[in-house]
Amino acid sequence: MAKFRIQSHGRLQEWVAEEKNYFREAGLDYEFTSSYMMSQTWSSTIQSTEAAPTDIRKGAYEDYEDGRACEVSSACHWAVNMASASQHGRMWGHAYSLAPSGIYVAPESPIKTPDDLAGVEIGVGYHSGSHFSALQALQSYLGPEDITFAFIGLPIDRFAASLERKVQAANVFGPTLYLLEQQGFRKILDTTFMIGFLFSDEADVGDVGKYFHALQLAQRDIDLEPERYKHYFLREITEQYRGMADVRMFGPGERLVFEDYTREMYEQTHRWMERWSLFPDGNVGNAAYEVAVHV
Repeated sequence: MAKFRIQSHGRLQEWVAEEKNYFREAGLDYEFTSSYMMSQTWSSTIQSTEAAPTDIRKGAYEDYEDGRACEVSSACHWAVNMASASQHGRMWGHAYSLAPSGIYVAPESPIKTPDDLAGVEIGVGYHSGSHFSALQALQSYLGPEDITFAFIGLPIDRFAASLERKVQAANVFGPTLYLLEQQGFRKILDTTFMIGFLFSDEADVGDVGKYFHALQLAQRDIDLEPERYKHYFLREITEQYRGMADVRMFGPGERLVFEDYTREMYEQTHRWMERWSLFPDGNVGNAAYEVAVHV
């Protein structure tokens, strides 16, 4: 039987579960695949310090649409919701996580409040958590005509673009949030959001349950003694930036919540995406909750 492939998400829980042997004790025969979230696109290919970030119209949803080579992975709950509604896998209905996130600006930036972001290009990842969470948070301050995004790519790309002053603001989460804070960047607006889990149609549901049992034990350990495990964040930072990371100053990052992703949550989220026409090409899944979500 093939191994159960796990894709990490820039967080601690999977690495703690591996260290403590929780996956094996649960009876899971597993291996890790490369992290989609911490790979690079723009920042790894940029040639000139004067160049602007490329407009990248591909994100977490499109990656699911293409088919991730793993049994279980994570993305913002909006992308997972739409992917499961489009039957690119099934959403796990018994857990989600909360990812600390925020729109940050350089220390010298004149931007002080969310209202100052009107008309300012904000670096986000297309159809990904940074895109949807920025829109959700900004709608309390700005009208749609004043919200402007630059689709830069993946989290490490937004970090690089911010560090090199290629964008005036960027929505960041995970290790890149803590890295920017250590460089003196300032949070203008909190955009903390929910992460969902998608498992493939080929995955054994029993194995998926074992995976989450191990993560629940790992979450308990992190809650009790986060400092012991923060060094694992270095696995989720590309080599060129590890030298500037003092993980002792990092927060604990994503926190897993073992509560149901309910029908109401699924349908409300779906309606919100439709209302904002976030998938204008008609690429909107319509699978019912019972089909899209494993409950």
